[in-house]
Amino acid sequence: MALLELSGITAGYDKNIILKDFNLSVEKGEFVSLLGSSGCGKTTCLRLIAGFSEPMAGTMTFDGKDYTHVPLHKRNFGFVFQSYALFPHLTVFDNVAFGLKMRKMDKETIRKEVMHMLEVVDLKGFENRFPREMSGGQRQRVALARALVIKPDLLMFDEPLSNLDAKLRVKMRVEIRRLQQELGFTAIYVTHDQEECFAISDKVAIMNKGVIEQMDTPSEIYNRPKTEFIARFVGFENFFDLERTGECTFKTKHGVTIRTEKDHAASATLKGCIRPGDVTVAPAGADLPNAISGKVMVSTFLGQHNQLNVATDIGEFVVSCDQTQVFPVGETVTLSLAANKIILID
Repeated sequence: MALLELSGITAGYDKNIILKDFNLSVEKGEFVSLLGSSGCGKTTCLRLIAGFSEPMAGTMTFDGKDYTHVPLHKRNFGFVFQSYALFPHLTVFDNVAFGLKMRKMDKETIRKEVMHMLEVVDLKGFENRFPREMSGGQRQRVALARALVIKPDLLMFDEPLSNLDAKLRVKMRVEIRRLQQELGFTAIYVTHDQEECFAISDKVAIMNKGVIEQMDTPSEIYNRPKTEFIARFVGFENFFDLERTGECTFKTKHGVTIRTEKDHAASATLKGCIRPGDVTVAPAGADLPNAISGKVMVSTFLGQHNQLNVATDIGEFVVSCDQTQVFPVGETVTLSLAANKIILID
């Protein structure tokens, strides 16, 4: 049995339904991220789990017990907020100690637990500072220490790195992953940043309009998206209709034969998709596998590579090519779709 189970959840605000028949399962010790654009329901889901709100329908169980209507203060869950939510008038020590004091622990135990946790998050020696005297990354580590010191059964993160600059975000996500692997806590992490979420998660649940479209390991989602929405979300920009003619063999509506290396789809008619970097561009007439003729409509310099928008009979393709390859606008070219990089979607 999973540690956390959400079953048939319906939730929203007044008549605005955000989650409908929503299901989620998290195993003990897993780091699970909820990923999606604004309004997809990820924060609503997190608030339900934390106890800030209750569902209109459905159940939530934790460690085999019904938690659907358990009040916030009776859930031993930790929460790391986007805004840090530190008490500005308290020192770092007192901010981290706050949860332990609420549990009425003795002073010596509090001191030991707080100092140990400050050492874990690399803030030893900062205990007498105030939040205003610290950088954004340091304040976020204080918030993390405060959430961890109570030894939560579940730790939740609501876009905790969005207020940090790009370089610090990378450093902090490595730090969060290190702590999770070192301490083994179960975590649910909400973000709209795909790279951030893939870097730190055991599993990712990609949400769309209040449902999970795919939940799997980051590598599985990145390499084998199951729907067009997921494929577009993880960087596939080229989509084309196919009709099956045999195993791993298909035709486009204009009769172009396309062969793939793998064939997991079941339908007779389906979509193929491929990333811009997996399409080779060559001069017109080149004899290449999965060749499609096209005309360059737009050429854009993007530093390490050029991006071409190429009009073909089966649609417009976005192609990345080496910056040494120059194909002027209006030139006819041949595109070659790598057979082992084409993903099939029913």
